[in-house]
Amino acid sequence: MANVLRAYAARVRQFSPNARLYLASTILTGAALGVYRLLFNFYALSLGMNEGDLGEFITINSMTALIVALPMGYLADFLGRKKSLIIGAGVVAFAIAAMVFWPSKGIFIVMNIVMGAAQSLSAVSMAPFLIENSDEEERTYLFSLSSGAQMTAAFVGNAVGGNLPTWIASRQGVSPTSSTAYAGALGIIAAASILAILPLSFMRAPHLEKAQRSLFAPFSYAAKQPALLGKLILPMLITSIGAGLFMPFMNVFFRVAHHQPDPVIGNVLAWGALAMGIGLLIAPPIADRIGKIQLVVITQGLSIPFLALLGYAPWFWISGLAYYIRLALMNMSGPVYQTFVMEHVEPSARATVASLVSMANSFGWAFSPSISGWLQVKYGFGPVFLGVITLYTISVFLYWKFFWFTKPAPAASPAPAD
Repeated sequence: MANVLRAYAARVRQFSPNARLYLASTILTGAALGVYRLLFNFYALSLGMNEGDLGEFITINSMTALIVALPMGYLADFLGRKKSLIIGAGVVAFAIAAMVFWPSKGIFIVMNIVMGAAQSLSAVSMAPFLIENSDEEERTYLFSLSSGAQMTAAFVGNAVGGNLPTWIASRQGVSPTSSTAYAGALGIIAAASILAILPLSFMRAPHLEKAQRSLFAPFSYAAKQPALLGKLILPMLITSIGAGLFMPFMNVFFRVAHHQPDPVIGNVLAWGALAMGIGLLIAPPIADRIGKIQLVVITQGLSIPFLALLGYAPWFWISGLAYYIRLALMNMSGPVYQTFVMEHVEPSARATVASLVSMANSFGWAFSPSISGWLQVKYGFGPVFLGVITLYTISVFLYWKFFWFTKPAPAASPAPAD
């Protein structure tokens, strides 16, 4: 253990100034979005909307991200990673504020479109930026620590967020579950999320060659490497379809299935984010020992029994415990696989592939939440979890089939800074 910790510390010390600034922004963003994801569903429900409306909002957000992913990849190359990340963060903060000041279904739809585009711009910029600002030795650690830091910050955000409406309600003399209390909490989060832009403003973005700015790069690369892209993206696509069925509704699930109040749900989600963060942090040294794709297959496969316990356990404490373990196992491999993908494509295609990865991740979330919302209204959460278990099993099999015996990719070099 001591050797592992020393190796981990050595890799972290290798992080570039750009990487450190990005991590600082990630922590602030994670805390803010942790509160937002916890409270937004409750905010919409407090305004008289239902689970079907929630599914519609999530679908619109993800559908937008899906549609604009390729144009955003081009825009990210044209603007540069730094400007893209700043614009993405700023627009998300504006969209949250707009839904607080003008609460209506129409505004929620428009702002979810805006957020989907902004989040897509940030997503397609992040992976190329990190790989261009890291060397092979510390790259997996940087990707995992970025996600782990965000999840750990979300732990704090969820813990605070679960109590924030109660604190606001006590000052304004309203119910903690009223739209006024939720709006006040989200207004604070919109203001706080702007702070995440400050570290980004000090970064130096990697220099991009003219060839990387081609409007037709996504299509030309896909034409050259259709089999590789299909194998890299298909398992992620299937996973996203499953995730979109239940992940956006975890707060609703704990309220409806186990009758828990907002503060308890906030604490459950907070500790879940911490469990995920711990899993992300311990993933790189494990991947160093057993291999990246081996980590993906083993951890995601082990998560499936705990997914079944989460959905079907009759007792809240078992469901909550399974939620923590499943989160840690299923998600600890995410940044490791993202590194695996980026290392298997040529440097000029990274933004393109990041766009396609973003599309794959958004595809399921674009369609599944609406289906899930309908299933919940008609039949409850039982069929939802059955579908997720089936899809995740298929995805793990494909990871094993496509990549278990794949040789390590050659080292990818960082891009020069402007």
